[in-house]
This record gives sequence, C-alpha cells and structure tokens, in this order.
Amino acid sequence: MDKKIKNLLIIGNKGAMGSFFEKKFRSHGRFNLYGIDRPLNFSLIEDIFDDLHMALLCVPIHAIKDVVVKLKDRLNKSTILVDICSVKVLPMEAMLNNYSGPVVGTHPLFGPNPESDHPLKIAVVKGRGDHELKMVKDLFVSIGLDVFECTAKQHDRAMAFIQGLNFVTTLSYFAAFSGDESLLRFITPSFKRRIESAKKMLCEDSSLFQTLFESNPYSHDAVKKFRSFLNLASAGDLDLLVQKAWWWWQVDKSKGGAP
Repeated sequence: MDKKIKNLLIIGNKGAMGSFFEKKFRSHGRFNLYGIDRPLNFSLIEDIFDDLHMALLCVPIHAIKDVVVKLKDRLNKSTILVDICSVKVLPMEAMLNNYSGPVVGTHPLFGPNPESDHPLKIAVVKGRGDHELKMVKDLFVSIGLDVFECTAKQHDRAMAFIQGLNFVTTLSYFAAFSGDESLLRFITPSFKRRIESAKKMLCEDSSLFQTLFESNPYSHDAVKKFRSFLNLASAGDLDLLVQKAWWWWQVDKSKGGAP
C-alpha cells in the first residue's frame, strides 16, 4: 500500500493561504496537523519533527530561503518540503539547494476566499523524489483540489502573462493619464467596471504583485512581447490584433469553458 501523508506542519498558518489550508485539512479530519507562524520558534514544536511527513511553506517568496535554512536540520530527511509560491523557479532553487530531502513545488491558482463554483486548481512541480511527488498530488486530490503537473519553467512563463503582465499593463494603463481631471466627466459604465475590477490589485495588493513580477524570470520577456503588439496597434494593424484576440473565445467554446 502506498504511504500517505498524515502528519503535516503548516509554516505561516496565520496568513491568508496558510489559514485556508489549515481549515481545508482540518475539515477532512484525518490529519495530524501542526502550525507555526511568525516568529518562527521551531524549538516550540521540536517533538513533531521525527515523524513529520510534510512541511508546507505558506510564506512569502523572499522568506523561502531563510525559512528553509532554519528548518532543514530539524527535518528528518524523509519529510517532503512543499511551497505554495506564485512563482516556481526561484523558490524551487532555494528549497533544492538548501535541503537534501524530497521537494515539491505547488501554486494554488486561487485565493484564500475562492468562489464556490470555481474548481480549486493547483499546479504541482517535481523537485526531488518521484514517489513523494505522487504522495503530494494524491494529498491535494483527497481534499478536493484539481491537480495538474508542470515544470517550473512552464509555470513561470505562463504566470508571467496571467499575473505579471496583467498587473503591469493595468498599472501602466491607469498611471498613463492619472491626474487629468478633464477625463472624469466622460467615464462610462464599462470604464467604471474596469476601475473597480483593478482596485484590489492596484490599491491593496500592489506590493505583492510587484514582488511576483520581479521574482519571475520571464516577466520581462512577456513585457517585450506585449510591447511588440502595441507597436502593431500604433501602426494601425487592428484587424490582425482582433483576429489573434478571438482565439481566447474560440478555445473557450471548443473546451466548454475557460482555457
């Protein structure tokens, strides 16, 4: 019988995503669950490490290396080290270079308060250990997550567009004509909706998205590609852009949902 993950430690369990996973695991009632948050005094939970199956790092990307360095000598070398960062190349390197045991990278493609009718997709990246990768995938499937596997490079190239480029283009769009009060009386309902949809990202989460943009090695490639399409627009090639943009709705229909 395949070994299953039962004893779990969530590092950063008081944060938004750490709290989400703590509640998710507790709701299934079959895990021995432990949590710790800042300040990370691992000596307070010293007795759990000998039989710990997985340590889930729900910490910011800039803290990954320091946390792994503080944690590595306490882990039993069979403990699976897992992160949930929104970029994968850099945190995978930090874990693999500073811990000799099994490593798996993940990225939950949803926030701490997901809509009930949306699938809870999570990208999973192999680090070190084939069997441990399967254990982690099985774990997330068992709590209702929609798991798919990818490489760190595939992940970061995709997120450079889906998260990073969305952030910097929206930021640039609203920054371009900020302060021009002559525009205010011309605001349409559709523009108002765009302002409202961008508010949280730019006014509440801008530092988070800036960190993700700067930490993703493919961010600038995405910006360069987008710039080339702006050049097409400035040259008047709008029909070409429209034809290319239609792909999103064509693939949506062919798959019966969002791509």
